[in-house]
Amino acid sequence: MQLRTALATTTAAVAAAACLAATGPAQAATPVSHVCSPSVSLDRFSDALDKTTYDGTFVGNFSALAVDGDGSLAALSDRSSLFSLDAKSLAPKAVVPLVDEKGAALDSEGLVIDRDGTRLITSETEPSIRRYGTDGTLLDRLPVPASLQVAPAGRATSNQTFEGLTLMNGGRTLLASMEYALSGDTAGLVRFQTWRRHHGGFELAAQYAYRTDAAFLGVPEVQALPDGRLLVLERGFTSGVGNTVRLYLADPRHATDTSGVENLTGRSGVRLIKKTLLTDIASCPTLGATAKQPQPNPLLDNIEGMVVTGGSKDRFKVLLVSDDNQNAVQTTRFSYLRVRV
Repeated sequence: MQLRTALATTTAAVAAAACLAATGPAQAATPVSHVCSPSVSLDRFSDALDKTTYDGTFVGNFSALAVDGDGSLAALSDRSSLFSLDAKSLAPKAVVPLVDEKGAALDSEGLVIDRDGTRLITSETEPSIRRYGTDGTLLDRLPVPASLQVAPAGRATSNQTFEGLTLMNGGRTLLASMEYALSGDTAGLVRFQTWRRHHGGFELAAQYAYRTDAAFLGVPEVQALPDGRLLVLERGFTSGVGNTVRLYLADPRHATDTSGVENLTGRSGVRLIKKTLLTDIASCPTLGATAKQPQPNPLLDNIEGMVVTGGSKDRFKVLLVSDDNQNAVQTTRFSYLRVRV
């Protein structure tokens, strides 16, 4: 039995050698591309949390991400919940409910974890920025310019106000991005408001204007880089077509302070925030992703949250998350990017 096995093995080896000699070296499998653009690549994606619950709370509706002091991920739901997720597995570890001064739920959109551990959270209905303790205790509220408040108090439209939130300049400056233009401003011209840290709090500071690629695109998220530039997401949705999501590098450092400019329509001499396209997410490889509704790329969904999770100099790890709106045809998806700026 052993002799027959050995003989069979030898015969097979000889046949394989003969085949190789006749056809040449075997061709290696074509490597899977991870390249979205010269500046961006997609490492992987995860749908692990899609349509799940934790401690009786639906896990999803994510509008923002942040890295907490212990290295875990904080994921903000726009249904007034703040989750703590394991940074590697994404498994939920805790959830904290959030309420306003009257005990009502928030339309919570933007998130920053300050250096003392407090949570700065925007709501896009007033709009507002509130400070919370780690246990969800409401601490205080930042001032908002009158013009950025929702009509009739101001010129903003409800649910089109503060979406993105980030700390800049080593934590000395807080920046919030409006999602869409104010009434009286040209469509596509979006205001970015800043606050300066002062005596342990934040006071109103400069404001800048940013132009999206098209009027139907809004700004759902911004993230500051160490040199003062920003990563900016632009996002829109077209029924029957799907989502448009683009990532830009933006530089507000030489932009005009528009806090004293009532209307941006027809104004000359206003220097806008400069921007450079890093990638259209539709150009990323699918890596096997599937979509539950029409999309230009099945990887796409309603991407709304973004956080820089690591990196140095000009190379960064960036994590995106989509807001599934608790909708059967949308997906809670985390996408892991590598970005060169």
